[in-house]
Amino acid sequence: MNPRWLALCLLAAVPVVSLAQRKEYVELQRDIAILQDQVRSMSKTLDENFTRLTVLVQQALDSVNKANTSVVVLENNLRERMREQERTVSKPVADIGAKVDDMATELQAVKESMADVNARFGKLEQQLVDMANAVRTLQAPPAPPGGVPGVPPPGLSAEALYQDALRDKNGGNFDLALKGFSEYLQYFGNTELAPNAQFYIGEIHYQKSELDQAVAAFDLVLEKYPENNKTPDAHYMKGMALLKTGQRNKARDEFYTLIKRFPNAGVTGKAKEQLRALGLSPVPPKAKRR
Repeated sequence: MNPRWLALCLLAAVPVVSLAQRKEYVELQRDIAILQDQVRSMSKTLDENFTRLTVLVQQALDSVNKANTSVVVLENNLRERMREQERTVSKPVADIGAKVDDMATELQAVKESMADVNARFGKLEQQLVDMANAVRTLQAPPAPPGGVPGVPPPGLSAEALYQDALRDKNGGNFDLALKGFSEYLQYFGNTELAPNAQFYIGEIHYQKSELDQAVAAFDLVLEKYPENNKTPDAHYMKGMALLKTGQRNKARDEFYTLIKRFPNAGVTGKAKEQLRALGLSPVPPKAKRR
């Protein structure tokens, strides 16, 4: 090729290359400007969000401070009330000298008494029995001086007789309580609270260490009233009385009977503890197949 023509071609290409580079440079500047605008926009958005976040944090701190203040005020009020209660109750509490076992027994008796008082159906039944007895007394001819067997004397209320006997039991007047519960069973043996009266007779004998009488009384609960709220307790207390008399095998059988019949009763756990103390399994053995 002619060297002159080659030189002319090179000179003609130089302006074209410079023009292309200038165009790319302009586009690059435009992209940089767009990025700068985006960065400024993002920075502005971040500033606004940070400002909002700062306000929210401040509001939260104010709420926490108010809550802390309320808690402190409430705590002070509670402490002041507790001090007042302590000043009011301290003297009567200082006068209490009952033993722990006696307190536990009394608390259990109070719970039972509350359950008995809340038995509305029992009260209604007793009132009906009283009314029926009163009607029979009015309709019957005058009784001899000894009274009519099975018929309560005029004016004798089932509820009053039961509550008096229960009060005597809780107060430690066991002889009066035995007499009251026995009269209740004599006159009102078919009422809803009759199983309770029979159970309390056994419990009184147990507390007086009259264990044979206690076993007999608990047996009457299980025989005469097999399905009532005192049946599990009667099983357990009979087992305890048998255990105290040295009849270990009979006590074991009684505890197993309780666990089988009433697995969810409150005294079932106590029966299992007694079995463990005897070195026996708390799970009743399965009956052997013939």
